[in-house]
Amino acid sequence: MNTNDANEPQSPRADSGANETVKCLIIGSGPAGYTAAVYTARANLSPVLYEGMQPGGQLTTTTEIENFPGYPDGVSGFDFMEDLKKQALRFNVDIRRGVVTACDLSTKPCKVTIDGEKIVEAETLIICTGATAKYLGLPDEARYAGKGVSACATCDGFFYRKKTVAVVGGGDSACEEALYLAGLASKVYLIVRKDHLRASQIMQERVMCNPKIEVLFNTNTVGLFGEEFVEGAHLVRFKGEAKEEKFDIAIDGFFLAIGHTPNSGIFRPALATDENGYIQTVWGTAKTNIPGVFAAGDVADPNYRQAITAAGTGCIAAIETERYLNAIEHR
Repeated sequence: MNTNDANEPQSPRADSGANETVKCLIIGSGPAGYTAAVYTARANLSPVLYEGMQPGGQLTTTTEIENFPGYPDGVSGFDFMEDLKKQALRFNVDIRRGVVTACDLSTKPCKVTIDGEKIVEAETLIICTGATAKYLGLPDEARYAGKGVSACATCDGFFYRKKTVAVVGGGDSACEEALYLAGLASKVYLIVRKDHLRASQIMQERVMCNPKIEVLFNTNTVGLFGEEFVEGAHLVRFKGEAKEEKFDIAIDGFFLAIGHTPNSGIFRPALATDENGYIQTVWGTAKTNIPGVFAAGDVADPNYRQAITAAGTGCIAAIETERYLNAIEHR
């Protein structure tokens, strides 16, 4: 998403100047961030929202959203996020470009550094930084980055029309990526390390019934090959077992869909997280272990990671932010 487009509505209070103090600072611009922005703005908290590294969040790379209430015919991820942004701007949310590079949660107000330069002091902080796609950790992934390796089928699938590609993973995301690519490519391999798919039943059925998709169960990727661009993958079936089998497949593109890492590192160790780095919140709330600091969306959700659950927790975080500030004012 290009937020500098002359045709795109801009925040009326966008400011890149000196340090400042704000009542409510929101980090992240996915469904959680924009929902929190709408609710806090309607509560007259004058929220400031920094978009982060991926304006609009991961949904800007999703082709079709079919399961968000209110869109009976579905909606593209990009259009969905544009709708949320327009709604936030309608309530005068101060939406800004910028990435958080440091955060001091030991003070009140907390201090957040933007792009290594500007310091924003925030009376309350709502963290909606999402999660980042995982890679296998193969040296070849870095070697062929941008040359056949991708973690976003909807971003790069266009370049593989009528070609052969592979998707790694067995969950809903992997199945969705495989199905999307099947609409473009001539053949799609779905590489699954287990003997079954973890995806929802409807996604499994769609994959197994698609003639362009071949599922390779009990299979691990151990390498990629090609002169300059990806030309194939080295695979192992039944790795470590007596019947282990090594073989290669010819592919033009290699897509990762094996999970995500929460973007919480900059807030640790101040904030409590689980063993995978997801920010821990008090059950049923968006409260973290630090008063006045809230977390919403995928950065605090290891289980669901859906647009509607992210939006829901963004709403919760906003309401709790308002209550927190009101309690301070009436002490």
